[in-house]
Amino acid sequence: MRDLGAGFSYLLKGQRWMARHGKSYGFGLLPGLVTLVLYAAVLTALALWGEDAVAWATPFADGWPSPWLGLFRGFLTAVLFALGLLLAVVTFTAVTLLIGQPFYESLSERVDRDASPDGTAPESGLPLWRELWMSARDSLRIVVRAALWGVLLFALGFLPFVGQTVVPVIGFFVTGFFLTEELAAVALQRRGVELRARLALLRSRRMLVWGFGTPLGVAFLVPFVAVFLMPGAVAGATLLARDLLDEETEDDTDTPAPRSPSPAPSEA
Repeated sequence: MRDLGAGFSYLLKGQRWMARHGKSYGFGLLPGLVTLVLYAAVLTALALWGEDAVAWATPFADGWPSPWLGLFRGFLTAVLFALGLLLAVVTFTAVTLLIGQPFYESLSERVDRDASPDGTAPESGLPLWRELWMSARDSLRIVVRAALWGVLLFALGFLPFVGQTVVPVIGFFVTGFFLTEELAAVALQRRGVELRARLALLRSRRMLVWGFGTPLGVAFLVPFVAVFLMPGAVAGATLLARDLLDEETEDDTDTPAPRSPSPAPSEA
């Protein structure tokens, strides 16, 4: 339970760190806004033409009598939109991080320097195109895993009672895990930690990961909230990554280190 609280504290510390660096915050909103516009367009198209797509995919039902045709295709249209919405929530972070890779990489390095006792931050030494390729490749793998979980949980949602109580809770924890992986990957990739090793690292501290990612995932369900929380979430995930790797960290990264007192003037 201690890790659960620690994970949530990193989420708050990340937002506080971002609030103290307002000049970077405005620029950090741009990737999220671009992603939001793209996703809104896709979901709007799905809502407007989803029924037509379902009708095109189910020609075998054209001759069904009423009301079965309408109920069948209406159900499939609702399922299609629900899956699209779930996929949008799960992939929003990955797409935003990919679009804003240069900024978030720089932001994560700044947090590392502030948190490190010696003021240094690990660097990957890789060219930007290589980092983008690795990020896109790993994000796709995570999206596939998350989508499989989403389909499984959606199917389990039809179970009486359990589908309306237990399954949604499991869904939030699953979302929180994958969300944390995407955010922490910014700092962990700079340290040369590959995807498989990252997943093993996160599984070894599930309570810490859930404490960070689950409340963030719930917040991301609220429209536009994800856009404003993303920069601070990257900052908090960098601090969490340092904890996962057991790196020494300053006690409080929200306040600048006190300056050493000037030496007293020597007496003549």
